[in-house]
Amino acid sequence: MTRDLYLEDLAPGQVYGSGEITVTEADIVRFATHFDPQPFHLDANKATTTFFGGLAASGWHTAALTMRLLVDSDLRLAGGIIGAGMDELRWPKPLRPGDRIRLESEVIEVRPSRSRPSQGLARVRTTTLDQHGEAVQVLVANLLVVRRPEE
Repeated sequence: MTRDLYLEDLAPGQVYGSGEITVTEADIVRFATHFDPQPFHLDANKATTTFFGGLAASGWHTAALTMRLLVDSDLRLAGGIIGAGMDELRWPKPLRPGDRIRLESEVIEVRPSRSRPSQGLARVRTTTLDQHGEAVQVLVANLLVVRRPEE
């Protein structure tokens, strides 16, 4: 899908996909070094004795990769992907070196704003899936979406 989507184009049940990103050990360590410097994100050998039993990406790294995929996904919202908050953020399974991830974003709810007639909110569940189709992140976000301008 190449055209921008307005609030009027969205309906519950619509599902939008994304491209893929493969995560490397170097990616995981680089992100963790700057933003979440814990042994299970920084050192594959030390990580074997931790809760994760091996090197795992920070959940915040997974969230950042999800955002990258979302911006380039088929959910091309007019005005951009603008978050108004989130209802849920879960990491059911760790993201590991070599994992290849993609998104499925499902529109859950669409509602026009009563106070701002030029926009509305779309509630969207974005599931980040690994190469096995297993969820590594589930995010339910409220996105601000502009309405189609009147001709």
